[in-house]
Amino acid sequence: MDVRLLLISVLLGLSRAQLDGNECTKASAQSCGECIQVGEKCGWCTDENFLKQGEQKSTRCDEIEALIKKGCNMSSIENPRGTVTVSKNQSLTEHTNSTKDGAKLKPDQITQIQPQKLTLDLRSGEAQKFVLTFRRAEDYPIDLYYLMDLSYSMKDDLENVKNLGTKLMTEMQKITSDFRIGFGSFVEKTVMPYISTTPAKLLNPCTSDQNCTSPFSYKNVLSLTSDGSQFNTLVSKQQISGNLDSPEGGFDAIMQVAVCANQIGWRNVTRLLVFSTDAGFHFAGDGKLGGIVLPNDGKCHLQDNMYTMSHYYDYPSIAHLVQKLSENNIQTIFAVTKEFQPVYQELKNLIPKSAVGTLSSDSGNVINLIIDAYNSLSSEIILENSRLPEGVSISYISHCKNGVSQEGENGRKCSNIAIGDQVTFEVAVTAKGCPSNGKSETLKIKPLGFTEEVEIVLNFICECECHKEGIPNSPNCSDGNGTLECGACRCNEGRIGRVCECSKDEVRTEDLDANCRMDNGTDICSNNGDCVCGTCECKKRDNPEERYSGKFCECDNFNCDRSNNKLCGGHGRCECRKCICDANYTGSACDCSLDTSTCMASNKQICNGRGTCECGTCKCIDTKFQGQTCEICPTCPGVCTEHKDCVQCRAFGSGDKKDTCEKECTNFDLKMVKKKEELPQPNDQPYINHCKERDANDCWFFFTYATRNDSTVVVHVAEELECPSGPDIIPIVAGVVAGIVLIGLALLLIWKLLMIIHDRREFAKFEKEKMNAKWDAQENPIYKSPINKFQNPSYGNKGVTL
Repeated sequence: MDVRLLLISVLLGLSRAQLDGNECTKASAQSCGECIQVGEKCGWCTDENFLKQGEQKSTRCDEIEALIKKGCNMSSIENPRGTVTVSKNQSLTEHTNSTKDGAKLKPDQITQIQPQKLTLDLRSGEAQKFVLTFRRAEDYPIDLYYLMDLSYSMKDDLENVKNLGTKLMTEMQKITSDFRIGFGSFVEKTVMPYISTTPAKLLNPCTSDQNCTSPFSYKNVLSLTSDGSQFNTLVSKQQISGNLDSPEGGFDAIMQVAVCANQIGWRNVTRLLVFSTDAGFHFAGDGKLGGIVLPNDGKCHLQDNMYTMSHYYDYPSIAHLVQKLSENNIQTIFAVTKEFQPVYQELKNLIPKSAVGTLSSDSGNVINLIIDAYNSLSSEIILENSRLPEGVSISYISHCKNGVSQEGENGRKCSNIAIGDQVTFEVAVTAKGCPSNGKSETLKIKPLGFTEEVEIVLNFICECECHKEGIPNSPNCSDGNGTLECGACRCNEGRIGRVCECSKDEVRTEDLDANCRMDNGTDICSNNGDCVCGTCECKKRDNPEERYSGKFCECDNFNCDRSNNKLCGGHGRCECRKCICDANYTGSACDCSLDTSTCMASNKQICNGRGTCECGTCKCIDTKFQGQTCEICPTCPGVCTEHKDCVQCRAFGSGDKKDTCEKECTNFDLKMVKKKEELPQPNDQPYINHCKERDANDCWFFFTYATRNDSTVVVHVAEELECPSGPDIIPIVAGVVAGIVLIGLALLLIWKLLMIIHDRREFAKFEKEKMNAKWDAQENPIYKSPINKFQNPSYGNKGVTL
């Protein structure tokens, strides 16, 4: 592989190890400016001595906490933050829009949104937040332009509209004292196949018995005026026209009304456009039927109040109309017949701040329709921003009435806002990276349908402050081969290396390898780095906290001994594969604690005086004892049993040691209490044993055994014994007698029950045999006759009856 390509790949951080870690280390930033554009958590260490031998320049870019852990002082870390500055912040207009002296405020003196201008300094990845407050002002001026379809089907509607001016003026003055009204009409493009181009039809497109005016695309009949009677007069002179197809050219008219602000007379106030029709609409692409292929240019083409380019430009698209209506802050009210309401309802969903009302067949309800639609539109606040610069995003959180908060797309809007209601919007602007030109951008936010807007100047933080202090051709950068900037060298063209020490054209492989082998070995940079300009630049690990270091990348901070699966037992740091232990710890893995508090027994003796404390663990010398502090002795008698006889003889003068008590039982102080409830409790003394033992009379006596801090023993004994009471003979005898009687009665009842069962079985058997007996009704089977008959053998063989 070409050495130059190898060097370039190393400098660009294309090695696989560099692609791991957090976003700061993944970027392999070569300068402070590149580093801070990676993300808001990234910082750059400007300390010239920060890098250890073998570490790359991009190691200076990391998260702030990681840089501090690596030894960079906080004062040497470049971490610029964004700011929000309010440049214009006029107070919101009070509920009444009049000055203190009673004079009426001009429209441009009314403030409904605050603040009006801000400047944001944006750091890549860091959101800058501010709050916009909106409040609807009372008696806010309104301009209303009535745009009407004058095709033949709208003939009866025109009659009702002729008196609309004064009636609508009267009703709207209940809402605002500053109201103006205008009127325009439209039919269709003046080319085939939309209209008939025969000379006669161009003069009168209707039937011969109807007097109709010549067809036209759009006509501005009356610019906005506060004279309602003038509206009635001019509208009364209008005549119906006609066309051939059902859809009308209303989109051409809407476009001209939106962009011809001077001709229409729009002011910077609430702008309402009432679009009245009983038919559908043509849109972009339909002009091809008439041979019109040029897309609508979105510009004003009114001459003598007539649209003159309908035959030249196609109908505008819906998206084009949305753009122009929004740019000119026009809110649209579609007054259409019931038949076409579904179509215009779908159109309303595509046009923000628009409404649809059902127009009666003769437009008799148009005034109520307009007022209802205006109330609906004005009660909803929707924020819209201009096109965002590249890499910039914006989000909204709305705080509306009754404590309702919304995020996402719904965060742009609040509904049911009455005059005087105040709502707020939290706005967050975030930049990702820097724009290509690095220049400031302007962003505008405005409530749809209102002329007021908030101007936001966006400044991008693309370089660190230390960039301004860079030293060109610094001697620290290999005798002037680079600029010393933010603690690191930014090499001149053709130079490479951490301090620009090499030229791309002069490096040779054999020279490099010799300087990058440790002890004349075969491994280049210990196989843990790349040889750049005869200097090892160590690879990066997956874990950004793990690093190779050393002249030959022979050291690291992650291959030390471990304890409990923790590097250096969690009680030290790994330097060049050896643990440097914290205070009170020792051992190759810093797993041996010098603290003896864990060996302290309950009697305040280390290992209960029966062992030694090694690495925070007791090694019991007396084999009978075990446990964490050598206090457990399974083969030893218990404290209570061990001292039972001495306590009994000293307290009660009884027991096995009553004769030797004075000699064998003097190693403790005895204190008597009346009842066991008066004995010391565990909270009264720190080391105490509660005992309960039985004497020769089967009585229980109670005492406590405690060791004082001076190793003396005190025993408290309760004078009151608990002796078992003798059995009560009478209840026992009565119980036995009662038991015998009850058992006898039970046996008698059982015998009687068995006899009854036996008798019933025998009777049933007799009944069964009786039923089975078969003989004649006049015979008795057990009857024997009293007559005997004998045969005289000598009498003629005749028998003789006696």
